Amino acid sequence: MKRFSIYIALPILFIIACNSNKKETVAPPVSDSRTITKAFSDLNKLDTFKVSLNGKDANDMVLNLRIIAFTGKEIYALDIKGTELINNYKESVSFKNDDQKVQFLKEELNLFFDDENFLEPAVTADEQPDQHVPDKAFYAELKQTGLNGFNYRLGKETKVYIAWSAKDQIVKRYYQCCQP
Repeated sequence: MKRFSIYIALPILFIIACNSNKKETVAPPVSDSRTITKAFSDLNKLDTFKVSLNGKDANDMVLNLRIIAFTGKEIYALDIKGTELINNYKESVSFKNDDQKVQFLKEELNLFFDDENFLEPAVTADEQPDQHVPDKAFYAELKQTGLNGFNYRLGKETKVYIAWSAKDQIVKRYYQCCQP
């Protein structure tokens, strides 16, 4: 009886093993986000800053920054390709595989809203514009209004500083340069 069950069980197991579909493991899409409220377009009201990272792998990931004014209107939108961020760090960071690239992009997302990135005010009364100020009139406006600023990194060597222009009713760059 034992032999009979072995003779029947072995072919069945063989057929099952041969017919089983090998499923490739596919990493689930990454979707991560952070939200914070800060005074930006108005010193007395809070705007919403949202940053998110979306994509299925490092080559198609996008980091999205949105600033929504206290009124509910989107006043700033920026989409940064993950590959651009990674390429800006290739000289100083070694990425051995896609998982390390994805982890790096997640770390960039987590650093976006560090306290040091929010400048209160954007420009102090004693600061003077230098060669990295694209619009001297806007810089002077920021000194007068005392509105706050925000900065973010585009790479190892580049930081962008933005603020709300009460005069033009838009977010503008007021400084862009290299990190020390």
